[in-house]
Amino acid sequence: MLNATSSIVPNDIDKYVTHHYANNNGIRIHYATIGEGQPLIVMIHGFPDFWYTWRNQMVALAPHFKVAAVDLRGYNLSDKPHGGEYYLMHHLLNDIHAVIQHLQRDKVIIMGHDWGGAIAWFFAMHFPALTERLIILNMPHPKGMIRELAQNPQQQKQSAYARDFQQEGAHKRLTAESLSAWVHDSVARERYIEAFRHSDFEAMLQYYKQNYPRQPYEEAAASFLVNNKVKSPVLQIHGLQDQHLLPGGLNNSWEWLENNWTLLTIPQVGHFVHHDAQDIVNRTILNWLACYIRSSQ
Repeated sequence: MLNATSSIVPNDIDKYVTHHYANNNGIRIHYATIGEGQPLIVMIHGFPDFWYTWRNQMVALAPHFKVAAVDLRGYNLSDKPHGGEYYLMHHLLNDIHAVIQHLQRDKVIIMGHDWGGAIAWFFAMHFPALTERLIILNMPHPKGMIRELAQNPQQQKQSAYARDFQQEGAHKRLTAESLSAWVHDSVARERYIEAFRHSDFEAMLQYYKQNYPRQPYEEAAASFLVNNKVKSPVLQIHGLQDQHLLPGGLNNSWEWLENNWTLLTIPQVGHFVHHDAQDIVNRTILNWLACYIRSSQ
């Protein structure tokens, strides 16, 4: 299994994965799997993205774990219900729960980036018994995020894009090509353009309209947050050049965690840390999980 998987070119991973659909109250959630090991790792992408964003991590992890990379609702091959209420956080959490149930697992490792990271944080707080370990890429803990929005003028400024996305009709300004502009690899960019042509731009922005805090941020905190501490060990990786999620949000994260917290900051890397620093990200995840596996044996 190791030799076969390690020979895969990440951009060609679609030739090797198996595609599935989980059902959450009539909403079909697409996900792709590779690998047969234990435990299961569920990967959750952010904006603007889809399951294929994890291709480098899937190749690195599949020799040792079973990996399931999800298309969030509204994206690519998952269903795209109309109406903002369908994109409230509890529906997004239940989508991930449906994938885990579909794979018949009792405990999983949750990994998320950007909006996927926010969903992962909340999932760990709402479903602690299911969350064996938590890996977060470029997404501060929600309490750190709301604190920075309330107190840090620079974070308020850098979050202007989110306030723009919350405006009525903002999706009409988006195209598959513009949403794919961040993808440097020309071959992968074509895959992204194709996936975004299958996506619903209005649905993609509902994540911001329904779940991103609104001004005045102090008043938003009560509905945006939960008070449960994360019970699982956490690995957090953050590219410090992220222009939208500033590193101040990482401060005091230990106050909201009950277990070990491992933090890796990468100075010269931006928001898409799992792309731009894939080697160190992959090695860090593998080493962190190897220590976990040894300690559980």
